[in-house]
Amino acid sequence: MKQRINSLLKLTLFFGIGFLILYLLYNSQNKAYQAQCQIDGIPSDECDFLGKLFADFASVNYWWIAAILVVYFISNINRMIRWKMLLKPMGFHPTYLNMYFTIMLGYFANLGFPRMGEVVRAGALARYEKLPAEKVMGTIVTDRIFDLISLILVVGLAFILEFDTLWGWLSTNASAGEKAGFFTQTWVQLLLGFIVIMGVVAWVLRKRLMALPVFLKIKNLLIGFGEGLLSVRKVDQPFWFVFHSVSIWVMYFLMAYFCLLSFGPTAHLGPIAALLVFVFGAFGIVIPSPGGMGSYHFLVMVGLALYGIGGGDSFSLANIMFFSVNIFGNVFWGILALIILPIINREYNPQEPVLESGS
Repeated sequence: MKQRINSLLKLTLFFGIGFLILYLLYNSQNKAYQAQCQIDGIPSDECDFLGKLFADFASVNYWWIAAILVVYFISNINRMIRWKMLLKPMGFHPTYLNMYFTIMLGYFANLGFPRMGEVVRAGALARYEKLPAEKVMGTIVTDRIFDLISLILVVGLAFILEFDTLWGWLSTNASAGEKAGFFTQTWVQLLLGFIVIMGVVAWVLRKRLMALPVFLKIKNLLIGFGEGLLSVRKVDQPFWFVFHSVSIWVMYFLMAYFCLLSFGPTAHLGPIAALLVFVFGAFGIVIPSPGGMGSYHFLVMVGLALYGIGGGDSFSLANIMFFSVNIFGNVFWGILALIILPIINREYNPQEPVLESGS
């Protein structure tokens, strides 16, 4: 019961963060829209910001939205194949259907509990394929490390191609507070002191601590986790591993670009602008709110503002992007995964792990 209450509280907190940011954005854009109506001499009863949002959704070119869903599907096929390449060196050969739908289940879980999707994905595959969960989780961490490397490279590419635009924004929005001594604050010093003291105590009592059953269990988990993490060193087709890694992020970029093309006020923006907007949106997804709700919208709007796209139009575009992938993509496939996984595994007997020669 206590665990369920904690989960409910976390869910409420994460959704609360997302809804709060989204509400504040909507409220500010509504006020700006009303002010613009007054300037343009439009009566208040004809100035409906919510109506504008619905009209913007209706005006979208849905062929581009269909293209977004196609590249979304391709990106997940790439991720599935790359993940299989990480599992193979350990002798694990899960079915493609189980791998694909557990990936979708993970995305779906992230909409409720940010960063929990990886745990759900590992647990689901381990359950249906009867694999060690800690080793599967290790491969997912490796998977995410390569995503982080890819994101850094994409940010670097955007910074090079749009240096003047991006650097101008960073200079304007740099926090002066960061220049103040962070480590001179009292609470930071107390926290660091506590960490040092606990580290010394743990070192002195390390032999006794390591003999405890709980630490032995943690040690075994870490060993299995490490095996999964290091599986990338045994990938037998490095070229294809890199190819699928690059393809995942090319598909992500195309999702953002196609979305700009689908909406009239942003259709004129080129691929370089789409890259920068994509980078801003990617950072919005990282912030812990359900699927980046609110934070994603805010940062996409910041990115679009660099190209002169007004607040109302940028808010509409952010929602179009968010709903295209998170609602039409993640929710649809996530619900489908919940239905299909138990069915296809009802009489499925997974094969025993088999290490191939040379692995």
